[in-house]
Amino acid sequence: MKEKRKHIEDKQRIKVLIIEDSAEDSELILSFLSEAETIYFDTERVERLSAGIDFLEKKHCDVILADLGLPDSIGLQAARKLQSLHPQVPLIVLTGLDDEKTALGAVQSGAQDYLIKGRIDTSQLIRSIRYSIERQKLLTQLENSLKEIKTLQGLLPMCAWCRQIRDDKGYWKGLEAYILEHTNAAFTHGICPKCLERVNPELYQKISQENPDIRVQE
Repeated sequence: MKEKRKHIEDKQRIKVLIIEDSAEDSELILSFLSEAETIYFDTERVERLSAGIDFLEKKHCDVILADLGLPDSIGLQAARKLQSLHPQVPLIVLTGLDDEKTALGAVQSGAQDYLIKGRIDTSQLIRSIRYSIERQKLLTQLENSLKEIKTLQGLLPMCAWCRQIRDDKGYWKGLEAYILEHTNAAFTHGICPKCLERVNPELYQKISQENPDIRVQE
C-alpha cells in the first residue's frame, strides 16, 4: 500500500472534472486515464452541467472534459456556459460522430479541443489534456500581458500654453500624470540641455565644452 502511494506521489498530478451522463463513456475515459505512466489523474465525475458548475465554484480542477449532450444542456450550451463562468480552466468537449460540426463550434467558442467518442484512445486523450492545459497557460499569460500593455493612441487634446491634457472625462491633467495613468512608463527626472542653458548658462557652457555632442534643438 505504501509503495503504491509513493508511486502516485512521484507522478505529475492533474485534476480532471468529467461532465458526462453516460456511465459507459465515463468508465472508458477513466480506464484510459488510469493507463498513464507518468501522470496521476485525480478525477471527479458529475452527470449534469449544473453539477459541474457547482463543483467548479467550490473546488479547483486543471481541465474539464464535458459531453455536449447532457440532460440539462443542448449542443453548445454547455461549452459556452463553462467558458463564460470559468474561462481560465481548459475545456475539452466530448462528442458523438454526428456532432463533429458542433464540436468545432465549441472550439471556436473557446474550448481547447474536442474528442469524438468511439475514436478516443489512451495516447490521444492524454495528449489532448496536456496540450490543452499548456495552451490555456499560454493564452492566460498573453491576456495578462495585453492587460498590462497600455498604449496612447489617437489624438490627445493638449493645451497649447500649459501643456496639460484633457482626459476622456473632460478633466485637465498634467502631462506626467496622464502618462503615468495610461502607460507603464516610470519617470526619472533630469534637465534637458535647452532648460539648463536657460536656468544656468554658465553650467551649460561648461558641460557643453566637456561634452561637445550635447546640442540644443531649436
